[in-house]
Amino acid sequence: MDWSKWIRQLHRWLSIIFTATVVANFAAMAMGPPPAWIVYSPLIPLFLLLFSGLYMFVLPYAARWRGGPTRERTGSA
Repeated sequence: MDWSKWIRQLHRWLSIIFTATVVANFAAMAMGPPPAWIVYSPLIPLFLLLFSGLYMFVLPYAARWRGGPTRERTGSA
């Protein structure tokens, strides 16, 4: 597995973890005031999602800057 595929897989798993922490946050709020660690728990995967998402966003532009081949979407399935 190359670096780009590894980052994409990590990004997918981080999104699942982030969603689970947000759902747990709302469930804890329904039972009363939640502890601080539950309230702030979504921030860790959110920041990691930010960095992996920015990396994937810049990949096509970086390939163009280096003069390498890019993967262009044609719009067809």
